[in-house]
Amino acid sequence: MAIQQADKLLKKHKDLHCAKVLKAIGLQRTGKQEEAFSLAQEVAAFEPTDDNSLQALTILYREMHRPELVTKLYEAAVRKVPNSEEYHSHLFMAYARVGEYKKMQQAGMALYKIVPKNPYYFWSVMSLVMQSISAQDDKLSKTMFLPLAERMVEKMVKEDKIEAEAEVQLYLMILERLGKDLEALEIIRGKLGEKLTSELQSREMKCMVLYKKLIKWPECNALSQKLLLNNPDDWQFYLSYFDSLFHLIDTAWTPPKEAEHSLEGPVTCFVQEAINFVEERILNEEPKGSRRLRGPYLAKLELIRRLRERGTNDEHKLGIPEELMFQYFERFGDKPCCYSDLRIFVDLLSPDRHTQFINKLMEVVPLSVSTNTDLALPGDVKAMQRHMLVVQFARLLGLHETLNRTQKLSLVKELMQRYKHALEFGKSCLKTELQFSDNYCLFAVHLLLDIWRQSGEEMPLWQSLALLEETLSNSPSSAQFKLLLIRIYCLLGAFEPVVDLYTSLDAKHVQHDTIGYLLTRYAEPLGHLAAASQACNFTLRFFHSNQKDTSEYIIQAYKYGAFEKIPEFIAFRNRLNNSLHFAQVRVERMLLDLFLEANITQSLEESIKSMGLCPDEDDIPWENLRDNRDLTVLFCWDPKDSELSEGQRKISMKEERTWLKIRSLTLRLVCALATISHAVEPKNSKKTTENGVSSKIDTLRSLIQQLECIVQTEKKKDKQVVQFLVQGPPPTRMMTYLESSSCWCQINAFYLVVDVYELDVSGLEETPDIQTRIANGFKSLLGQLQELFNKCKGNLLETKEANCITKPELLENFVFLVETVSIILWVSYYCGNVLRPLKSSIQKKKKKKKEINFAMPFVFSSFQDYISGLQKFLSEVINHIKELESALTALKFEELTVDDHSSLEGDQKFSRMVQGKVQSSYLRSLQEMGELLRKRLDTVKSLKI
Repeated sequence: MAIQQADKLLKKHKDLHCAKVLKAIGLQRTGKQEEAFSLAQEVAAFEPTDDNSLQALTILYREMHRPELVTKLYEAAVRKVPNSEEYHSHLFMAYARVGEYKKMQQAGMALYKIVPKNPYYFWSVMSLVMQSISAQDDKLSKTMFLPLAERMVEKMVKEDKIEAEAEVQLYLMILERLGKDLEALEIIRGKLGEKLTSELQSREMKCMVLYKKLIKWPECNALSQKLLLNNPDDWQFYLSYFDSLFHLIDTAWTPPKEAEHSLEGPVTCFVQEAINFVEERILNEEPKGSRRLRGPYLAKLELIRRLRERGTNDEHKLGIPEELMFQYFERFGDKPCCYSDLRIFVDLLSPDRHTQFINKLMEVVPLSVSTNTDLALPGDVKAMQRHMLVVQFARLLGLHETLNRTQKLSLVKELMQRYKHALEFGKSCLKTELQFSDNYCLFAVHLLLDIWRQSGEEMPLWQSLALLEETLSNSPSSAQFKLLLIRIYCLLGAFEPVVDLYTSLDAKHVQHDTIGYLLTRYAEPLGHLAAASQACNFTLRFFHSNQKDTSEYIIQAYKYGAFEKIPEFIAFRNRLNNSLHFAQVRVERMLLDLFLEANITQSLEESIKSMGLCPDEDDIPWENLRDNRDLTVLFCWDPKDSELSEGQRKISMKEERTWLKIRSLTLRLVCALATISHAVEPKNSKKTTENGVSSKIDTLRSLIQQLECIVQTEKKKDKQVVQFLVQGPPPTRMMTYLESSSCWCQINAFYLVVDVYELDVSGLEETPDIQTRIANGFKSLLGQLQELFNKCKGNLLETKEANCITKPELLENFVFLVETVSIILWVSYYCGNVLRPLKSSIQKKKKKKKEINFAMPFVFSSFQDYISGLQKFLSEVINHIKELESALTALKFEELTVDDHSSLEGDQKFSRMVQGKVQSSYLRSLQEMGELLRKRLDTVKSLKI
């Protein structure tokens, strides 16, 4: 409609630039990009100066991801209207979008000369700072850009023209980058420091940072003390106070006899003084009743911890840690923060006193025995919160680990009774609010997962799913329930329920990077190819839009003078660009598109071309790859030694990198195959090296060797099977890839391409050895495919002795089989394209010479046998999938007698629901893979020579 309206206008006014651009925006949004671009360039060639056309062109170029064209627009506008403040500022912002810092500096100064306003001057200064940050040479940065920026600000200071806080902040940023911390401290403590008012205690905080950098511990200590007198609950100042105190003690600092202790006032330099100071803060809190602050009580425990680490005898003066923690529980046990407050001090408890400590806490939890049950239950939310805290501590102190299976199941039952009882307290909660007792269910699930880990039985997983589905119906907004459900469903090989769960999480912005791996890791391996493609596209949209969005944040930061945020935004953009998840999703999306479409809807060469891929190019930033996954997103109350360690995180990252390398090489190999197919040369052609076909086969050889090297290295390694469920990373697909032998099947297929290429270049007469190699290659490929298929055989889901048993590894093997079949068919397609003309040229010769006993080279018959073998093999796989579908459909869960602990209250509804979801998911996986293999079978039938 917009295009129609613009056309009407253009009939009356042919040269109305704005109408043309608006039409171009319409065309761009309806997918006619080339048409839109040529129309826009037509207008841009006139160098318009009317604001409407310029703004519309800016919108269009941003949508086309061509911000560099906006700079040309405003450069022309500024040349024509040199005194326009608006066009100059637009030009500056256009340069900001593309990071042209030198031009920004010049544009800022040009703007300041036209309109001498402070912000414009400081835009130019900030552009110098950005040149220093982006400079590769640190020396150049510190000798040229930053000193120049410093002189520019000093000029304004001398002329007393500093007006805003942002200008002072920028001055401090420059001094900090130059390492002039003393000068920065003088600025903050001086007249300019009075402008630092946007944040509470902004001035003091900056002083504290500089005192620490300059090792001015007396000042740091005195300032911390002064701030704690005003705000005794600010935890960071207690940490600064204790840090500085022990530095002073270690350096044997003593206060001067006559002069002031420090610039900030009196200093604490003895442990006894610190003890007295903390005790005073607590005494001030005692009369307050229920509104007491937590900081002073925790400070006492922190001081004990530090004294114990130093091995001094002063800690007993502060009290017994167990007693202090008990008193803290009495005061603050009804607040959810009580657990995280005390968690960091559990090391102060002696291990042999853990059970006594828990029993002591239980004694002060107000529970009363109900008439309906023999359980002692809380009467209100506060009592429930205290009881929940005791359960959290019992798990943290490892008491759950000492229970046997029967005791754990009994505790699960008790926790679920408590959960259901406490639902009364949340009757008035909205659907978007969480129930107060949700954590009881999480504890129960964690216990069931412990049983699963120890026994390897699947029943606890099914029970966990049933419990989580039930509790999710009471707390539909609980992210914790959804995340746990996602992990457990994937563990059982069911991806279908995960899509809705992840969608309902409503992940926003950077969460697509931090938790997106939960979705993209399992979609394809569990056979949900369409969902995998959607998930990858959805994720990539975020990463691509981040480029555009970050430029807007930077522009806003310039407009509002938030200069210190600009380097942060750029670092954020780089962090996302170098994200491991981004690189993985890009590679997986392209591979998926090829598996789903190439040689089905369009040829492999066309598919590769549309993706703009080149086998020689590796655009993954291997050196800078970052692991942005949030691996601790799920609540966990396990003992500290069971937590995900930094070492385990690094092992996971290393494995993810290796798997990305394998997938990237596979993609580039397919791409190399397409480029060779596209450039099949006649035999003995001398042009091959000149036009680069020879170099293409060299690229293919090099890529095969790289992939083979990685596979052999990984095969030799001992596989560390670390099962993380609650916290930690899911394993990569590497183990299945290596064990299913699909790796060798794919590598051998690519080696076959090299042999066929050599046959093509050297001719049939001179290559009997190569022909034998090719014939053997065809045979061994069929054998390896059969071997891979054998690893896919078996029931995916079956009922045994009243239990459900899943075999998700069969599903993963199936997916690798489908991928390998696709690759082998592309290779076969290439072989057919080479052998077909060779065969027809021999037949023509035969006809000319009228030879009757002319023997056809056996390479042709071996290819024919191979193709018929492939057809037979694919038909066998497709039939097997149909049998699996029938077996799955025939499963009757109603006949299962579910373990008496699974529903706990005898409600079987959720158990049946979970089993139905897993069954449905497996069926969907088989249908998608079966459909794709049927399409591939049609391709094989066209491969006759």
